[in-house]
Amino acid sequence: MVFQIQTYISYLWHSKNQHGVHSPFVFDLVMKCFYDKQKHPEYLLLKDYRNQLLQNKNTIEVTDFGAGSKVFKSNTRVINQIAKNAGISSKRAELLFRIVQYFQPTTILEIGTSLGLATSALALGNSKAKITTLEGCPNTIAIAKKQCQLQDLQNIEFVTGEFMHYLNNCQLNTERCQLIYFDGNHSKQATIAYFNALLPSISNETVWIFDDIHWSSDMEDAWKFIQNHPKVTVAIDTFQWGFVFFRTEQKKEHFTIRV
Repeated sequence: MVFQIQTYISYLWHSKNQHGVHSPFVFDLVMKCFYDKQKHPEYLLLKDYRNQLLQNKNTIEVTDFGAGSKVFKSNTRVINQIAKNAGISSKRAELLFRIVQYFQPTTILEIGTSLGLATSALALGNSKAKITTLEGCPNTIAIAKKQCQLQDLQNIEFVTGEFMHYLNNCQLNTERCQLIYFDGNHSKQATIAYFNALLPSISNETVWIFDDIHWSSDMEDAWKFIQNHPKVTVAIDTFQWGFVFFRTEQKKEHFTIRV
């Protein structure tokens, strides 16, 4: 907790709003997406999805996986507590919806489904997109699948299994994952492994979003590795999320933006 407070203070000190952004691409993203104040009707669907989970007091066995296939944690948890403490916040779900709506990717990969709060935001952002969401725990992904069906979200493929096994065995290409939301194993080793495995899929229009980039010193190291990678041209730090772009026409820049 102390580490996160210190890093957040540093983030506030260095972060800027649109007035400190001189890249037209990033300026438009900030103004038209990050700072979009419209009350989109889809927000009500996201709120309803969350409320249904918050009212669910059933318990499930939750299993988490490390960077390999070895189980490192298994415990019984209450569904509404998972939604409250581990799920994406309402504000972040709305932002994720706006990001998909803004870029309109036709293929989306989510690494880490959990209860599907972020999955529903991805699906609502572009109902015509094909979404593949990966989750190691069969019980949480079953809840997510059921809730998305209740919301009539038909554009989602749910995949249960270890993340690297899927990434190493699926056919990665530009068409398969135009936008990727990384919200799985929050460790340096796993994050860099996912990054390297997915590099063959990048294009000029690729959008990658990394969750919890300041969660620990380990994750900060992973974020520094990513933003300094020679193929990354634009990196945006919004404290909880790191955005990565591979736009070859832009000079390499890193931005710290308040959202």
